[in-house]
Order: sequence, then structure tokens, then C-alpha cells
Amino acid sequence: MTEPLFQRVAFIGIGLIGSSLARFLRREGMVGEIVACARRQETLDKVMELKLADRVTDDPVVAAKDADLVMIGTPVAAYAEIGRRIGPVLKPGAIVSDVGSVKQTVIRDLSPSLPAGVHFVPGHPVAGTEHSGPESGFADLFHDRWCILTPTAGTDPAAVAKISDMWTRAGMRVVEMDAEHHDKVLAVTSHLPHLIAYTIVGTATDLEETLRSEVIKFSAGGFRDFTRIAASDPVMWRDIFLNNREAVLEMLQRFSEDLSALQRAIRWGEGDKLEELFTRTRAIRRSIIEAKQA
Repeated sequence: MTEPLFQRVAFIGIGLIGSSLARFLRREGMVGEIVACARRQETLDKVMELKLADRVTDDPVVAAKDADLVMIGTPVAAYAEIGRRIGPVLKPGAIVSDVGSVKQTVIRDLSPSLPAGVHFVPGHPVAGTEHSGPESGFADLFHDRWCILTPTAGTDPAAVAKISDMWTRAGMRVVEMDAEHHDKVLAVTSHLPHLIAYTIVGTATDLEETLRSEVIKFSAGGFRDFTRIAASDPVMWRDIFLNNREAVLEMLQRFSEDLSALQRAIRWGEGDKLEELFTRTRAIRRSIIEAKQA
């Protein structure tokens, strides 16, 4: 049997990502005990029903006490308060990590509350679906996906290695990155596409009733894909946009300029410009498939 990587893991927030990791750790015998923390009783009931944890609580202090790993998976806006509450009870040598899609504000909000001797390894497993909640998780969610770690200069290398080992065993390809760089990259690859999807689907909902019903009835692949993205957790994405606003606004400005150029090409019938753009973007899709990220 596999020697547990962690004797006790506390999940503060246990949605799609957290429940998937809990499933994996339990299946592989990599954890001795799992404690799950959530605000809503129905979430805690579902966690116990699914046997994802040995104990549940609505108090992050209770969850974090004596944990070897505290994995935070709440909306980013809650991080600062969670840090203030759990900081005093974290044991020496404990590792605090997370799964947030924004990293600069995570480091800003959590670092001041963590005592000396506790190791902070911010992380972002770049995996997921449009579904949320502990019932949505599955142990193989992370297979062949990327996990980005953004440790700060003072982070203990052994703690980083341990978190990297955990995600690698889960099937992820792990890379380390500066937090600012991470936030700019994700603004392009994830945050801006979500913002566009929310906008397009919002436009459809504002159409007059007869046209809106036809849009839904005849949804082809393009619009259908946008609705899948736009079905993502609204609270999580609200926090992502507010906490990565500089990078998102920078990329949104670039997108707006490119969209204006495309609008002019269509207006003036410049088919060569349209074809050249579509040819370049088609190549990007092929490279994503070749990288097995499709």
C-alpha cells in the first residue's frame, strides 16, 4: 500500500477541484484523514454522502487544526478572512496551498496571516468543467493537464516539491511561474474567453422573445460552446475578474482593438485580411490539439 503523502488534509471549500483531488488522494492511499469545510450544510451532507471526507465542519479553524496540508478552494474574495482565522492554529511544518485561478491577490491576501514555519505554495491546477459542487468531481480530472505553482522567493523548496509530487501523481504536468506572469497568461487563455462567453450569451438573453427562442432552438456548435463556458460558477468568476482586473483589462483592450480591425475588414470587404487571420487562428487550434489540451 502507498505510504500516505499527508497524514491529514483539510479542504476549505470542496467544489469540483477539491472533491476531485479528495477522490484521487483517497483512491491512491495518499492521505490518512480528510477533513472538509464548507459554509452550507447541504454541501457538508453531500460530502459525507459521497464519502469524500472522514469529518466535516463549517469552521475553517476546526478543519485546519493539526492538518499537514490545508487546500483552499473557496472563491478568491474569501482568502483573506480564511487566512486570518486559520493562521493561529496552523501547526509548524504545515503546507498551505490553493487552487485559485488568480495568484497575485492570493499571495497578497494569505501571506500576512501565515506564521513562521508554515509553508505557502500557491497553485493553480488548470483543469475543470462548467459544473460545480462536490458531486461534480472525479479522480481523473487532472490527467494530462497543467498545474502552475507560483511559490514566492522565501518558500521552502521541500514544500514545493511535495505539492508538485502530489499533482504529478494525479497526472498533471507541473510548472513553476512568477505570479504576475501567471495572471497575464491566464487572462488570455481563460479569463478573457469567459468574459466574452458571458457577454455573447448575455446578448442572446436580451434579444426579443421570438428571436431568443430561435437562437436557443437552433444553437450550433459555436453558440453551444459559449453557453457551456458561461455556465461556470458565477461567484468564482466574479472574484476572478475583480482580483485580476489589471491583466484582464489589458487583454480586453487588445481584444477590442483587434475586434475593431476585424469589423473594418468585414465592412470594406477585405476578404484577404479575414482569410489571413482565420488561417493563423486555425494553426493555434492545431497546436492545442497536438499539445493534448483539447
